[in-house]
Amino acid sequence: MKLTRFLLIALSVSLFVSCSNDDSNDDPKGVYDNGFFILNEGTSKGGSVSFSSNDFSTVVPNVYETANGADFAGVYLQNIFFNGDNAYIIAGGSDVINVVNRYTFKLVSKIETGLITPRYGVVKDGKAYVTNANTYSYINPATGDTDDFIAVIDLATNKVESKIDLNATANRIILENNKLYITDSSSDKVLVVNPATKALETPITIGYDGNSMEVKDGILYVLKSPYQNRGELVKIKLSDKTISKIAFPESLDGSGNLDIYGDKIYYTVNKSVYAMNTSATTPSTTPLFTASLSTDGYIYGFTVKNDKFYVGDGGDFKSSSKAYIYDLNGTFIKDLAVGIAPNGFYFND
Repeated sequence: MKLTRFLLIALSVSLFVSCSNDDSNDDPKGVYDNGFFILNEGTSKGGSVSFSSNDFSTVVPNVYETANGADFAGVYLQNIFFNGDNAYIIAGGSDVINVVNRYTFKLVSKIETGLITPRYGVVKDGKAYVTNANTYSYINPATGDTDDFIAVIDLATNKVESKIDLNATANRIILENNKLYITDSSSDKVLVVNPATKALETPITIGYDGNSMEVKDGILYVLKSPYQNRGELVKIKLSDKTISKIAFPESLDGSGNLDIYGDKIYYTVNKSVYAMNTSATTPSTTPLFTASLSTDGYIYGFTVKNDKFYVGDGGDFKSSSKAYIYDLNGTFIKDLAVGIAPNGFYFND
């Protein structure tokens, strides 16, 4: 009898502890858990970060200022990437990366050395790889198109430990199968870097003006958006580097903001969103929907996530703007008041 009672008590305690642990796992990690951030590029006076809960019931226009008071996030906020409990906010115009807790947005550290016009970042094995535009050719004609580099950051110390010279320009970066792929706006190549050896590998020739990139099922999709010329969607099979291209007609000039969701490729032109199947050989020229943006606005930030479209209105780049949410049929759901020039959406999953 005593043994039976002891076992029952032990079992009850075990179940209580187990349930308590399960319950604690559901607790939010901070005020900005269970939502997403909208990065507002801003002006020469500074940018900002907005937050929305996943159900859009809570919107905070400037979470960095709310969490950190007078500390300055920087000029021309470009990109956010995550690692563990931290978020890294790249301020390209201030040569700084702000490291914050992604759930409270409290400042943890600033990476201020070894960066020159940082652009986009990815993380692998405790290191961040951040493209740096360095100087521009209109300022430095001699080397402006060849002096860009990747800053390699030790995320344990938040210090730039080395750099990888690219001998080219560098913009967007993506990590796939232990290789870094970087769009080079000054040439007809996609750069390939092995982060383990920090060595440039044979680049992939795609034609000029590669911009947005996505990977799906071993294929790297690159959207080319030449100025005053026809665009193209380039599909690179990464296993053997074979290439196929889908030419865009004149009606799709200015296409941008490539995203892939399910078996659909989405891209934008001005205020409209277009879709085609990943197996398609010709682009759709009929908009899925046209967003109700401001008079001067166009789609600047764009993401497809959780069966919804998230659209940032570029506006006039002078005043606060809005982000708009649509379902996959293009039906309007909600608009959110955000900062100047919302250029990206980052989900705190």
